[in-house]
Amino acid sequence: MATMAEELNLWKKGLEQVPDWVWERKELETLILAENRLTEISDRIGRLQKLRTLDLGHNRLTHLPDGLGELTGLTDFLYLHKNRLTAIPRSLERLKNLRYLNLSENALSEFPGGVCSMMALVELRVTDNQIQALSESIANLARLRELHLRNNRLRTLPASMNRLTELRQLDLRGNPLEFLPEGISSLPRLEKLDLRWVTSLPWPVWLSDLEARGCLVYR
Repeated sequence: MATMAEELNLWKKGLEQVPDWVWERKELETLILAENRLTEISDRIGRLQKLRTLDLGHNRLTHLPDGLGELTGLTDFLYLHKNRLTAIPRSLERLKNLRYLNLSENALSEFPGGVCSMMALVELRVTDNQIQALSESIANLARLRELHLRNNRLRTLPASMNRLTELRQLDLRGNPLEFLPEGISSLPRLEKLDLRWVTSLPWPVWLSDLEARGCLVYR
């Protein structure tokens, strides 16, 4: 657990920019900047090489610095939810050890390709965006246990989803789905498939097979 010296909590301080002295705190393992009025983050964030958790949620960010990709020690959490992001920098693909990423409640119209290189991800939240399709390379996330895609614009999912063999929860609520690949029915550890508020999907017959083996299917 981080000591007070290793953790800096600037939650809800009314900040419009991050004080310069923050980027000199190279011992930090946890940095919380959530619920401020930040519109940008300095590229100097890349200096904080010991960070394990970074919370930038609930701000007004429209873009992220490439320096974020220098934080290769991020292992625990990266919160970017409830901002105004339309994309994330490709440099984030270097976050190979990150286990939790939250990109929900932004303005993403494309699934960020760099995410598919974060092969240690266990939980990924990209709800409440405008994403129309997932990349076939999402199959690279072999350790993923939870995938939350509620309230996007997905009409189908890639066939490669059947390779997410560690997946336990798949949340597809509120998408205009027209087709689901049958490979989802073969995911060996799937415990919950949430299809509520989906009105455009002809229910696949294999949903009954999932339920028969104990998977909770909400529809």
